[in-house]
Amino acid sequence: MLFGGFDIVVIVLVIFVILVLFAGIKTVPQGYRYTIERFGRYTRTLEPGLNLITPFIERVGARMNVMEQVLNVPTQEVITKDNASVSADAVAFYQVLNAAQSAYQVANLENAILNLTMTNIRSVMGSMDLDELLSNRDAINDRLLRVVDEAVQPWGIKVTRVEIKDIQPPRDLVDAMARQMKAEREKRAQVLEAEGSRNAQILRAEGAKQSAILQAEGQREAAFRNAEARERLAEAEAKATKMVSEAIAAGDIQAINYFVAQKYTEALTSIGSASNSKIVMMPMEASSILSSLGGIGAIAREVFGDAGNSPATPPPVPRPRPAPVRSTPPINPSTPNPFNPDQER
Repeated sequence: MLFGGFDIVVIVLVIFVILVLFAGIKTVPQGYRYTIERFGRYTRTLEPGLNLITPFIERVGARMNVMEQVLNVPTQEVITKDNASVSADAVAFYQVLNAAQSAYQVANLENAILNLTMTNIRSVMGSMDLDELLSNRDAINDRLLRVVDEAVQPWGIKVTRVEIKDIQPPRDLVDAMARQMKAEREKRAQVLEAEGSRNAQILRAEGAKQSAILQAEGQREAAFRNAEARERLAEAEAKATKMVSEAIAAGDIQAINYFVAQKYTEALTSIGSASNSKIVMMPMEASSILSSLGGIGAIAREVFGDAGNSPATPPPVPRPRPAPVRSTPPINPSTPNPFNPDQER
């Protein structure tokens, strides 16, 4: 089939309309913003979804990602306030809030944020001492976030977080810090040990004091009891002496015998129980001891004797046996005396 001139024109017009439609319809995905330029000048920003633009007059300028993004900050050397060199790296999270400002206010957005973050890391960490730097990482993150976020506001950027990932001091500095920590811990241990020893000594002293107090109180109580016992013993002794004296005054000779026999027996008991006594010499007048014992027996019979029987007479006192007389054997005159020279042999 042959096409005439009019058919060709219609076909060309249809193709042109289709191309115009494809050029004027723009689909923006979620999480992105497109800037529209008319003859090179920014006019508006396309939101996610289906959008129409004027073909051949307007075009898409920049496709900006408005989702939160992560930017790794490489390791860099930092000189602290006390002239210690440390290595630090970080990570930054940012989000595009204004696509037009991010596209037209700064060139190479990620590189700008990276350099700005690295500069502020050196500035913030360099104003701190090493000990403060190692122990206050949260404070460093807060200061970095505040400084960097304020700096990127003209670019339509919001920095949500800046985190220091790692801080590495030099090896010799780490060894010195380890020795310092060990010395501090040893010092703390010695202080605790000294405090424990002092507390133990105080407790022992208090215990000794309390023991001495209790021992003194016990000795005082014992002395009081001993004095009371001696007082009662003296009272009993005085009462017994009074009774014996009254018996003697009444003419009871047995009381005298009992008193003398008791003292004599106690003296013999003391002599016999002495540890250094091996031989006890008894007096020859044993009749006095026996008579005293007889008096004691008579007193006992008077006190504890039978009611129907008359008191028994004391046993006769045995007389001491006379000592044998040693006699020399008679000398036989017939026997020659070796000590007499005049005797004939």
